[in-house]
Amino acid sequence: MSSDQVVVTEGSFVSAKEVWKFQLLAGLITVVLGIVLALHPSKSFNVVAVFTGVLLIIGGVTQFVRALDRDERNRAWIVVGGLLEVIIGVVMIRHLNLTKAVAGLLIGVTWIVQGLIGLLAGIVGGSGSRAWWLILGAVSLIAGIWVVSSPQTSVDTLATLLGIWFIILGVVEFVGGIMLRSSISTKS
Repeated sequence: MSSDQVVVTEGSFVSAKEVWKFQLLAGLITVVLGIVLALHPSKSFNVVAVFTGVLLIIGGVTQFVRALDRDERNRAWIVVGGLLEVIIGVVMIRHLNLTKAVAGLLIGVTWIVQGLIGLLAGIVGGSGSRAWWLILGAVSLIAGIWVVSSPQTSVDTLATLLGIWFIILGVVEFVGGIMLRSSISTKS
């Protein structure tokens, strides 16, 4: 493959020499997103909750429009689904603290269940991976109990950790873009 070969995807032409720029841009955007999320976890979560609520409302209205089709067989269920989407969307937008608490509870309950399953797998499992499952189960169970005990604060902490992860991931992407540029320029 020559370094000036053209990559074609659905009608757009991008020189292989230019692809590294997209990776640099993706890395930069990911770092910025990570910084915003890490520094403002509560506000960032609120923005995501509002956008999700808006999407649910739009989805609900779409279901109502779909239910107007006389050929639709399950019109009543479609209306019920649309109504639920609109109600949940409005609640998500109007009651951000409730949305944050519910999100925290769902994460916490999921981790508790995963922790219990991990502990059971470690207790009844084979000798090779028992320690791993016991450790994973204990960590998940403790984290789940912590999140369920204080869901709103926990979501902020989780958002901060996610922001830090995005920063790390963005730096890795950025460095990958520089390495790609370097490898392309040495082939030229």
